[in-house]
Amino acid sequence: MSQHFLLSAAARSLSLTKVLRMPEREAETVFAAIRWPETNGKPVCPHCGCDACYECRRPSGAPRWRCKACRKDFTLTSGTLFAFHKLPLVTYLAALVIFLNEVKGKSALALARDLDVQYKTAFVLTHKIREAMAAAIKDARVGGEGRHVEVDGAYFGGHVRPANRKEDRKDRRLAENQTGKRQCLVVVRERGLDGLTTGRTIPNVFKSEDAALSFIKSRVDAATTVHADESGAWNALHGRFDTRRVNHSVEYSNDDACTNQAESFFSRIRRAEIGHHHHISGDYLIRYAKEAAFREDHRRDSNGMQFRNVVALVTKNRPSVDFCGYWQRSRSAATA
Repeated sequence: MSQHFLLSAAARSLSLTKVLRMPEREAETVFAAIRWPETNGKPVCPHCGCDACYECRRPSGAPRWRCKACRKDFTLTSGTLFAFHKLPLVTYLAALVIFLNEVKGKSALALARDLDVQYKTAFVLTHKIREAMAAAIKDARVGGEGRHVEVDGAYFGGHVRPANRKEDRKDRRLAENQTGKRQCLVVVRERGLDGLTTGRTIPNVFKSEDAALSFIKSRVDAATTVHADESGAWNALHGRFDTRRVNHSVEYSNDDACTNQAESFFSRIRRAEIGHHHHISGDYLIRYAKEAAFREDHRRDSNGMQFRNVVALVTKNRPSVDFCGYWQRSRSAATA
C-alpha cells in the first residue's frame, strides 16, 4: 500500500519554527519576494506601478517606501488584504502556516490561542485568509471536450431541535416545520485527465438544488460530460450536457456515472464543521466552502507551496470590503 502524501517528506517543505525564528527584516524580504516576483522583491508602487522607489523607514523601523513618480508613500502590505495590519509581519506569516497546516480547517478560537491574540483578531484574520483562497477560483470555468465534471448538493444550517417528548415532536422534513435558514451548497468538481485525480472545485450556495442550474451552465463548458445523482433537480442538465446519472439508493457508482469526488468535498467540509467550527451556515457558508475547495484542489501540494500561493493571493487582493474594520460596524459580512 502506497504512503499517503501527507505522511511523506514532500508534504513538509516549510515549518512553523522556521517562520517564528525569522527576524522581522527577513520576514519582510520573504513577503516582498512573493509580492513583487517580477522585480525580485524590489518594491513597486501600488498606486502608479512605478518601480523607482526609495526607502524611507519610520523612526520605529517600520518599512516604508516613497515613489519618485507619484510621491506617495506605501508599505509592504499597502493595497493588499493585510493592509493596515497592527501585528508584526512574522505573526501574519506564522498564522498562514498554522492555518494551512490544518487539513480540515482551523477555528478562530484555536488560532487566537496559538498567536496569543484576541478572538476578534483571529476571527477577522482567518476570514481574510479565506477571502484570499476564494480568489483562486473567481470566475473559473471547468470542463471541455473529453472532460468529466461531477455535480452534487448538500444542505447546511437551519437545524430544528426535536422536542423532549416523542409525542411533541414534529416531522422536520416538512417545510412548515423548518426554520427557513437551511441552505444548499452545490459543488461543481472536475476530474483529472486520469480519472483519479481532480481538477478545480467550484462551490456556491443556493436555496435549493433547482436554483443552481444557471450557475452550473455558466461555469461548465457545454462539451463536458456531467455526472450527477438521481435528484430530480438535475434532470434539466440533460438538455445541455452529456449527462450520466447514478441512483444512490441502489449503488454508489456504476460504469457510466459516479459522484464520489464531489462527495469527497462534502466529506471534508462536514468534518471541518463537526471537528473545528461546530456550526457553518448563513452568510459565512460560502466562505468556508471556498476554503474547503482550495484545500481539496491543493491537497497534493506541499505546505510550503500552499504558503507561497496564499501569500501571493493575499498580495493580489485589495483590502477586504467585508472584514476591514469588521468589528467597528454592526452589519454582518455580505456574501462573497
